[in-house]
Amino acid sequence: MKRFIPFLNSDPLVAVVRLQGVIAAGGAGARLNDAGLSSLIERAFRRGKPKAVALVLNSPGGSPVQSSLIAARIRRLADEKGVPVVAFVEDVAASGGYWLATAADEIFVDRNSIVGSIGVISASFGLSEFIARNGIERRVYTSGKSKSMLDPFKPENPDDVARLKDLQNQIHESFIAHVKDRRGAKLPADDRLFTGEIWVGERACEMGLADGIGHLAPVMKERFGQKTRFVEYKQRRPFLSRFGAALMRAGTDAVEDKLAFARFGL
Repeated sequence: MKRFIPFLNSDPLVAVVRLQGVIAAGGAGARLNDAGLSSLIERAFRRGKPKAVALVLNSPGGSPVQSSLIAARIRRLADEKGVPVVAFVEDVAASGGYWLATAADEIFVDRNSIVGSIGVISASFGLSEFIARNGIERRVYTSGKSKSMLDPFKPENPDDVARLKDLQNQIHESFIAHVKDRRGAKLPADDRLFTGEIWVGERACEMGLADGIGHLAPVMKERFGQKTRFVEYKQRRPFLSRFGAALMRAGTDAVEDKLAFARFGL
């Protein structure tokens, strides 16, 4: 009752933002992107004057652009409202998932959480021999010699691979700069940090990628008191997305998501 009486203190409030899934600009199901999360994150910071915003993370990564946009939104609101942000990693916060974790002022992990993978990856298939064996002729017409770069139905072109690696290096450098900016002196001088390697639990803490072992409720209650209240904000799948073509697309996305998590044995 006292929370409705203005001159009485309410119990401390922690807003919990659950970020679970692959990070991608589009798609169905549990996909994380700035457009889908913007209003949710805004509400978490603005409703009820929270003492802190807690990010509960479980993501194998995905789009570097969407990772950057989501993290930047969290930081803008944290600075604007003067609200600390604490991240809690569940199974994995790797690649873009770790980019999201670094939006927090502190990062806590479980002893079995997987953290890191600070690198850039691109995967495809080469089908040129398959279509040749089956009498299929590939016809592509372009204006601009690089317009058909990395066509999976054509033999691999070394120039295309070199251009791709240059693009990857630029994104990788941006990722490294972001992690260094957010983690600062917490990072040791270790060449393995930015090779794409991953670490588990306490080892991640030793590598400066996390601040400690801890879970949401115990850490927040120790910090703000045993009467701390938690309000969770998470994405909900629209009712109509369960039907028709959307359902088929969601099934395909689910397979892709499982493959992304499987890279980390999950």
